[in-house]
Amino acid sequence: MADDGTADTLAAMGPRLRAARERRGATLTDVGRTTGISPSTLSRIETGRRKPTLEVLLHLAKAYDISLDELAGTAPVTSPGTAPRPRTPVPQRPGDEKMVLPLTRYVGGLHVHKHVLPAVDAPPERPRQVSHDGHEWLCVLYGRLWLALGEQDLVLSAGETVEFDTRTAHGVANAGPGGPVEYLIVFGPQGERLRPRTRASGS
Repeated sequence: MADDGTADTLAAMGPRLRAARERRGATLTDVGRTTGISPSTLSRIETGRRKPTLEVLLHLAKAYDISLDELAGTAPVTSPGTAPRPRTPVPQRPGDEKMVLPLTRYVGGLHVHKHVLPAVDAPPERPRQVSHDGHEWLCVLYGRLWLALGEQDLVLSAGETVEFDTRTAHGVANAGPGGPVEYLIVFGPQGERLRPRTRASGS
């Protein structure tokens, strides 16, 4: 069969579904209740271990309020210099809602997103935690980020980074009043990691 890009489209589908779910501030359990699809099935689809059927995609597109074209990556591309149409996050708890901006095409390997948490008027509750397969590298660009990682509570400032196995329960929130928080996520759905390369001595 000729390579018509279908394999790449399917490989990109899982991460797009994950990004769409995160934009809604929903957990796998939340989506499972809404759609009737088990959280374990949703997790396998998001990590590329299971191909979604058309019926599943229709349910998820409706739940996330996006089109099948967007999930497949075939939606019209905005012209240069035009900002992508922002999606309004669904508020959950103060400090939890966020905007997710994909920075890669999700064709295998590491996936990169920029996340923005809005400013809050008061310290939030402890972030709601989720867990799933993969490995994550997080870097704060601006503001102060509260990372609840297992039993630990870390407050990260601009320039600080952390990496962890996403099978460890984790969640984030704006650490408190003072403005929004911007941070980068590099996610390896199959456990892929960044590979630091240092300068060779004498070069």
